[in-house]
Amino acid sequence: MLGSIIASGLAMGAVYALIGITYNTMFATSRVMSFTAGQLGMLGGVLGSLFILKLGLPPWLGFIATLAGCALMGVATELVAVRPVLKSLDQHLYVLSTLALALMIQQVTAIEWGTEPQPFPRLFGWGSGVADEKFWLPVVACALVVLGLEYLYRRTLVGMAFLAVAEDNFAARALGLPERQLRVWSYVLAAVIGGIAGFASGQLMLAFFANGTLLNFYGFVPVALGGLGNNRGALVGGLALGLFQQAANFTVGGVFASIAVFVLFIVVLLAVPQGLFGSSTARRV
Repeated sequence: MLGSIIASGLAMGAVYALIGITYNTMFATSRVMSFTAGQLGMLGGVLGSLFILKLGLPPWLGFIATLAGCALMGVATELVAVRPVLKSLDQHLYVLSTLALALMIQQVTAIEWGTEPQPFPRLFGWGSGVADEKFWLPVVACALVVLGLEYLYRRTLVGMAFLAVAEDNFAARALGLPERQLRVWSYVLAAVIGGIAGFASGQLMLAFFANGTLLNFYGFVPVALGGLGNNRGALVGGLALGLFQQAANFTVGGVFASIAVFVLFIVVLLAVPQGLFGSSTARRV
């Protein structure tokens, strides 16, 4: 039983961490918490099943097509739900705009795809039991994404431009950086990360329209626990959440496991409001 708890906990934790990183990537260049992050993860599973099982594409081509579809949704998020409200961040209108878009994505998916969970294809056929690919694939995907982001931000000019906009978009604009274009590309990057999360976890979570709502919440918890904008904190928080959740599922089960997650979430935030790895911000008094 312990092996099952660890395998499923790490797999789900890796998915939550990827959705948390999706939140952070969109937030970094726009200061907007976009509630479409979970829907991007849901689309990764639904589009993957659509392209591979229903349309018969090879897995590698279905993967590319899935990420392309998610990337287009990332652009749509920035254009439709984020850009119009950037001048009103102090009024938090982005909560309404991104949540409305998330609900639209979910309802359209339910209408076109169906409301029942549908299977996701096996991609490699490697492993069985606790070593099955549905458990290790999300973990490998998460590790590759984290390493890829570290390389992007530390070794490439584009990544450094992303960091400059995230640090101070006004100063970045004054230095001649194309702030608007970089913001759009950051949403494309975030959407690709969300798509990878959904695609890698398709065998574990199935292709289901309601996964978006679940991932929206459980993907936000690592952001709050690890500190907003901190990808390493999201990684640690996501893995810890996954292990805790699966242990609660095996011990108390059902709704009590969800209650346990809520209690943990509240206790940590009461003790460390800025998150375990976040830095407290000074305010004028």
